[in-house]
This record gives sequence, C-alpha cells and structure tokens, in this order.
Amino acid sequence: MKHGTKEDYLLLEKHEKDFERETADRILKYMASLNSTLEGYQVSRLEHSLQTATRAFRNGESEEIVVAALLHDIGDELAPMNHSQYAAAVLRPYVSEKTHWIIEKHGLFQTYYSAEHLGGNKNEREKYKDHKYYQATIDFCEKYDQSSFDPSYKSMTLKEFEPMVRNIFARKPFYHH
Repeated sequence: MKHGTKEDYLLLEKHEKDFERETADRILKYMASLNSTLEGYQVSRLEHSLQTATRAFRNGESEEIVVAALLHDIGDELAPMNHSQYAAAVLRPYVSEKTHWIIEKHGLFQTYYSAEHLGGNKNEREKYKDHKYYQATIDFCEKYDQSSFDPSYKSMTLKEFEPMVRNIFARKPFYHH
C-alpha cells in the first residue's frame, strides 16, 4: 500500500463507497438465512428477530429502534460470546448513541431472566444503574427481546422491514465520542 498513488486510492475509495451502499442488501440477505435455531429454542433466529422488531414497531418505536430490534442478535452465529457488541458495531455508524448502547448492553441485561438458573448473578446489570440509558435497555429487553420466542406470535415479514433497514443504512454516518 505504501506504493499506491492518489489515482489508486481514489479508485479504491469509489469501489469502497459502492460496497458500503450495498450494506443493507448484505444484511437483509444474511437475516433471511437465519432460518435455523439453536437446539432447544422454539423459533428460528430469524423469527426471534422478526418478533422483536414487530413488537417494537407495533409499540410505536422509532424506525431506528425497530431496525435495531431486528438486528439485535445479528452476531449470534459469528460472535456467540459477544453477540451484543457485534450487533452494536454493525449499527454504530447509523444509529444514535442511545440505540447503540441499548444494543451493546442488551445481552448482559437479558441475563436478568436466566442467570439465577445457571449459577450467575441476575442483577449483573445493576453495575449500570446510574447510566442514562439503563432504564431504556431494561425496557427494550422486557418489552421486545425476552418475549420474542413465541411460536404462536404473528410477526411482520422481513420484506416489510426492508424499507426501514434501507433507510437506516442509507443515513450519513453518526460520529460518536
């Protein structure tokens, strides 16, 4: 790369920008492929994501939160040990600081429902009790995430969320501190 010319880098930048504009397409294609599940769950990863986003949509949440709800577990397969941080990293350039924080921390906050049954501390989230997005993250988990494993719930389709995903990933990137 040290021998690249300005013209070389302008050409690469053009291709990179074209590639970036196709991010929503790649995300939607990936989401559509999540039709399997981890053993023991009653719904696929896609269905869980659709239920979470549908609940947020039907509750009148912003398009940003609806898309974040749809993508909140996008890291499950590729980063099972830090899926929340993975999803938050994908969303970070396109969402507010608040939405980013909610998605980044939702995995830890979700342990509230399971940790005591597995020898953990269900109140691990309390270390963030003074954070300005603490309650918003509790609300996200309670209203949308933890309840979205219901095989009888009627979700919206991925196709219905497609325009929202495209809108969010067409945004000019935010610059967070």
